[in-house]
Amino acid sequence: MDTYKDTFSRLHAKRPLEVIVVGAGIGGLCAALGLRQAGHDVVILERVSEIKEIGAGIQMAPNASRIMGRFGLLEKVMDKATVVQKNSLRRYADNVELGTAPLMPAVGEKYHAPLAAIHRGDLQHILLEAVKSTGVTIRTNARVIRVDSTFEAKVQLECGEWICGDVVIGADGIKSDIRRQMAGKKGVQDGCQPTGDAAYRILIPKERMENDDRAMALLNSNIGMRWMGPGGHIMGYPIKKHTVYNMVLLHPEKPGGRIEESWTTKSDKKEMMEFYAQWNDLVRDLLSYVPDGEVVEWTLNSHSPLPSWFENKCVLMGDACHPMLPYVAQGAAQAIEDAGVLTCALSLTDDVKTALAVYERVRKDRAERIQNSASVTRKALHLPDGEQQRKRDAAFKGTGKNPDLWADREFQDFMWGELIQTVGINIDADLIGTDVMKQTVENWDSLVALTAGRHTYKSWILWMCYLLALLVVFALYILY
Repeated sequence: MDTYKDTFSRLHAKRPLEVIVVGAGIGGLCAALGLRQAGHDVVILERVSEIKEIGAGIQMAPNASRIMGRFGLLEKVMDKATVVQKNSLRRYADNVELGTAPLMPAVGEKYHAPLAAIHRGDLQHILLEAVKSTGVTIRTNARVIRVDSTFEAKVQLECGEWICGDVVIGADGIKSDIRRQMAGKKGVQDGCQPTGDAAYRILIPKERMENDDRAMALLNSNIGMRWMGPGGHIMGYPIKKHTVYNMVLLHPEKPGGRIEESWTTKSDKKEMMEFYAQWNDLVRDLLSYVPDGEVVEWTLNSHSPLPSWFENKCVLMGDACHPMLPYVAQGAAQAIEDAGVLTCALSLTDDVKTALAVYERVRKDRAERIQNSASVTRKALHLPDGEQQRKRDAAFKGTGKNPDLWADREFQDFMWGELIQTVGINIDADLIGTDVMKQTVENWDSLVALTAGRHTYKSWILWMCYLLALLVVFALYILY
């Protein structure tokens, strides 16, 4: 909290809207909270009968914690989170440290917002309680099976009931029914391609590690551990006030075996131990402490970008439009950014279609660039032993570009920073700031004009200044 500094003012809706949010995950809850705080009427429709706190550790990067601060929840988040001081990059076979990536407090001071790790269930609980306290209506056991065929703000539940509003936000996750319907409308086949990887998520409780001094040292530290080896890597860090050690283990997908894209699919501990049999003894010891029956595994697929995230008065957010692979730890953060921008856009105008067009312009390219960075990071972290691997390991000790994009300073600036550049004549070049809420508010008029296919008066002035400068340069060249 000490590093959080912000001057962003809370928004007030130009016209209160009736907002339908489909899905009560991290993104849906954030969107509901932000919009309700701005004065909109919000109902959340969730397919399950009970909203349970499932999942494992996730990263709260500065771009996410900054928005949590604006929604008034950062103190509660940080009370449940582990502040990560550095990331240790290590070789799989002998546990030798290849390099480090300094994190807190330097990252917090640079980006004016902290970086931490938290259990997804803790974050979801904080958001759920906040949403309930604002008076948002939450309907469980309310699966949305379709939206209106013209994508007006109308959804039909499985029971047959239709619910109407001013805007529909599809936060229904990686298996989104709304995305599938929207893709069909745009003539696009909704599908995914396997990356060749799968992932284990495991949680090791403190009591399973208490007789192991090395394991307890990891649990009691504020250090993230990244072990890299042929075909896979492991990320580990403590959560829940240093009472649970969280590990994500990326590995090749089993031949002929397809695992569901789900955080709840159980897997075989013995099979996991066999894959990591050649990794160092600390890793093997940690895996041996995982309670039997508590190994969760899921397939990692890449999803092709949609041509657009909205149609008429229906819009997608989070995993429904840009599902993130775990290589740069931005899944939750990018959904939270979506929520922040939707809060701004839907509050600054009473024209829903304009708001959704601005949201897409601010968010789509950025989210998809981060989404696509996964393949670069995956390749760098999973190199087989050999010359390329040795060059990578040497680069970790250097001052140039870090092969691990998550630890690369330039890419951190893009993911986490708060640089704002004024939107001028070239919107695509100028939209590189990463405080997406400020970006939306401060450049609103230009963004609205661009979504309408025209330039603002300010842009014309900039063009005229540019042309005048060229004429002056040309005249000086002729004269001299």
